Amino acid sequence: MSQAVEKITEYHDLDGAEMLRVSDLHAFYGESHILHGVDFDVKRGELVTLLGRNGAGRSTTLKAIMNMVGRRTGSIVINGNETLAMKAHRIPRLGIGYCPEERGIFASLDVEENLLLPPTVRSGGMSLDEIYAMFPNLYERRRSQGTRLSGGEQQMLAMARILRTGARLLLLDEITEGLAPVIVQALGEVLVKLKSRGMTIVLVEQNFRFAAPLADRHFVMDHGRIVEEISAAELPSRRDELNSMLGV
Repeated sequence: MSQAVEKITEYHDLDGAEMLRVSDLHAFYGESHILHGVDFDVKRGELVTLLGRNGAGRSTTLKAIMNMVGRRTGSIVINGNETLAMKAHRIPRLGIGYCPEERGIFASLDVEENLLLPPTVRSGGMSLDEIYAMFPNLYERRRSQGTRLSGGEQQMLAMARILRTGARLLLLDEITEGLAPVIVQALGEVLVKLKSRGMTIVLVEQNFRFAAPLADRHFVMDHGRIVEEISAAELPSRRDELNSMLGV
């Protein structure tokens, strides 16, 4: 990455301004038009959710931010840098980490080898000791192969792996899906700790009971666009309305 981009990125990290702004984002897979003008912003240190029914476009929004869709138009500004024309492999260098729903654990490698595999893209990544302190289960299983991990341990590993890279903006896709309540609770505690460290988090989540107490703002998606924004302060008075939109 050019030195100029690095300077812009660092400045905005310290500035505490917008970490992410998505404007009029359209995304396509072949001839399929999936996102229809998505607009939202995330301030540095915020945790926001993308809520919606299956097929609303939440996961596609994260993939579009990472340039992992067929085609995209609009504007995606990460840490002050317009990224729409940026190659996918350069986007993580802006300090962004993506944890996909499928997790992507390397089955033939043990936990520690999985953790050490991704390159450091920015300074300030968490050390192995810090990661093991945050995820004690991973320390206990650090010599276990990926195939021997439970679903919850795999999810913890997928999250931990991006923390080592130096990412400050985390895109997390359905991290609680199919997991036992005790693991879901542990992941919630991890998100609180990450937020306290100044991380900015965009969380795609089906489990609203998990997401509700964690988020500063909730963005509701339907048919490939944002249809509602609800702040944490508004949530108690609008919960019935939100449940109706989500079909809960």
